[in-house]
Amino acid sequence: MAVSTKKSAPTHRRRNKPWGEKQIMTLLFSVAFVLSLFLAAVLAGFHHLDIPGIRNVSHYNPLQATVVYDRQGAEVDRIFVENRTVIGLDQMAPLLPKAFVAAEDSRFYEHPGLDFLSVLRALINNIRTGRKSQGGSTITQQVAKGLLLSSEKTYLRKFKEAILAWRIDTLLSKDEILFIYLNHIYLGSGAYGVEAAAQTYFGKSAAALDLAEIALLAGLPQAPSRYSPRDHWSAAHERQRYVLNRMVDDGLISADEARQAHRQPATLQGQGAVGDNGYYLAEVRRRAQNMLGGSLDRAGVRIYTNLDRGLQLAGQKAITDGTLRLAARTAGPVGRDGTPEGALACVEACSGRVRALVGGSDFTRTPFNRSVQAKRPAGSVFKPLVYAAALERRLSPQSRVVDEAISITGADGRPWRPRNFSGRFHGSVTLADALIHSYNIPAIKVLQQIGVKPVQRLARQAGISAELPPDLSLALGAVDVSPLEMTAAYLPFLCDGTAVQPRLIERIDTADGQRLYRAQPERQQAISAATAAQMRQLLIRVITEGTGSAAAGLPGLSGGKTGTSDATRDAWFIGFHEQLVAGVWFGFDRNRSLGGDENGGRTAAPVWLDFMRRALDSR
Repeated sequence: MAVSTKKSAPTHRRRNKPWGEKQIMTLLFSVAFVLSLFLAAVLAGFHHLDIPGIRNVSHYNPLQATVVYDRQGAEVDRIFVENRTVIGLDQMAPLLPKAFVAAEDSRFYEHPGLDFLSVLRALINNIRTGRKSQGGSTITQQVAKGLLLSSEKTYLRKFKEAILAWRIDTLLSKDEILFIYLNHIYLGSGAYGVEAAAQTYFGKSAAALDLAEIALLAGLPQAPSRYSPRDHWSAAHERQRYVLNRMVDDGLISADEARQAHRQPATLQGQGAVGDNGYYLAEVRRRAQNMLGGSLDRAGVRIYTNLDRGLQLAGQKAITDGTLRLAARTAGPVGRDGTPEGALACVEACSGRVRALVGGSDFTRTPFNRSVQAKRPAGSVFKPLVYAAALERRLSPQSRVVDEAISITGADGRPWRPRNFSGRFHGSVTLADALIHSYNIPAIKVLQQIGVKPVQRLARQAGISAELPPDLSLALGAVDVSPLEMTAAYLPFLCDGTAVQPRLIERIDTADGQRLYRAQPERQQAISAATAAQMRQLLIRVITEGTGSAAAGLPGLSGGKTGTSDATRDAWFIGFHEQLVAGVWFGFDRNRSLGGDENGGRTAAPVWLDFMRRALDSR
C-alpha cells in the first residue's frame, strides 16, 4: 500500500479576540437600557399603585387633644377633634409597650417590617375560610395603614401596606415605630393612643396603669368596640386573658402575675362627664379661646388652671342643696318663671386664684353660668365699698350719722323716699353699727357726705367693671355685677388694701412644653392698709353681732356682708374665712321676687356657711 508523502495541514486553535471599546460600550448601553426599562416599569407600577410618601411618618405630628389640668396637675377636661395626647415610651408604664408587642406582633424586633410567617398563616386561613378575616399585619404595617392608607380589606391595599412597611422599617428605628403606633392607634370610646385611652377608661395616665389595665388596653386594637371593657366586659376580660398569656409566653411576666391580674376587678372611669367641674371648665374654655384664638379642639395645648376640685365639689353641693331648700320654701312650681337658682365664686385671698366657680344648681340641666354671666343688682354687699371710701376720707367707724326718714328729689323731679329693710329708723348711729346692721339711710347719707366719685373710683380699683350709677342709688348697690366680680372686690379688705384681678388660668403650654401664656397677677392699691384692717374688723362684727349671724360657727375668724336687692329679687352673702373669700347669690333668672321672708341673711348666709364647712372638710 502506497504511503502518501503529502503532509497534512497543521491544526490551529481559534482564539477569542479581546473586546474592543466599541463592543464594551454597546454592552454597557444595552444593560443600562434594560435597567432603565425595568426601573421605568417599576416606577410606572408604583405610580399606578399610587403609593403615598412616608413624610407623615418621619415627621409625625398628629392632631392632639387640648388637655385641662386642675391646681394639682390632675387632668380634668379634654377638648378635641381626635382625643389624643402624644407621650414618649419613657412616659408609659414599662410593661405597656411590651404588652402591645406581645399581643399584636411578637416578632416585631426581628422582622424587617413584614412577618412573612404571619402573612402565610393568614393567607392560608383566608383561603380556608373564604373570607379576608386575618391580615397578618405587623405593628409597622398598622402604622402604615393608620397614617397613610385606608382601612379597606383588599389584596392591593395589603400590597401597598407591605411596601410602605418595609420602607418605614428602613427609615425609622423599632422604638420610633412603636412610639408612633402607641400614640396613633384607635382604642375605642373616642380615644386615640394609649394616654388618651388610659384617661378615658381608667382616669389615670399611661404611666400609672397596672398590669390588669395594661392587658385590657393591649387587647383592644384588634376590635376596639367588640372588646370594650366599658360595653362588653366578658369579651374584654377574655381578650385580657389572651394578652396575659402571650406576655407569659414571651417571659415578660410570671403565670402567677397573669392569674392575679386576670382576677383583679376593673375600676372604670365614667364616660367623660364634666360633673361638678362643669361651670368652672366652661369658663376656662371661654377664656382660653379668647386668649389663643382659633379652635381649642385643634390647638393641642395644655391648660393649667387654679381649680381646686375639693372646693368645687363643696361649692356645687352647697348651691344644689341650698337651691332645693329655697325652692321648697318659696313653693314655686316649675313654670313660666322656673325655679330659683344660685351661684358661688371662691377666690384665694391675695393671690386672686379662683378655686371654685358654680354657676347654677346643675350644669347638665342649666349650663348658663350665673357666677360670671349673670349681672345682678349687688344690693347691700356693695356697702363695704361705700364705707371704705368714707374711712379713706378721714371718717372713722365711730363717726355718727342719723338714721331717719328722708326724701330726695330725683333727676326726674319725683321724690325718692328710701327706707331700711326692717322699715324702722334708729336715730343717731355710728358708721360701724350702720354697716353691721345694714341700715340704708346712713349709707345714703355717708355717700352724700363724701360724694359719688370717690366710691366709683374705689370700686374700679377693686376690680368692678360694671356701669356705676352717678347718683345716691349707688349707696344701696344699684349696680349690676356678676358674683365673681363682686366677690373679688372684697380682696382688698384681706390683703392690706391691695386689689387682685381674679384668674382661672395659670398658664398655657404647647404639647412639647413651650410656654404660650403665663398669668401675671394684676394688682393695684385700692385702699390703705389701715382702712383694710378697719373694714376687716367691721365685717367680722357683721357675723358676730349683725345681719350675717347665720354664717357664724366656723373655727377662727370669719367676716362678711349680707345683701338683698330691691323687692327681694336677689339674696347675697360675701364673706371670708382664713385665706378664702367666697360669694353666694340666689335669685330667679326671670328676676322675680324670692318672697318677703327671704334675704341675704336667711337665704345666702347659711349656704356660705355650708360651703365653708365642706371646704374645711375637703382640706
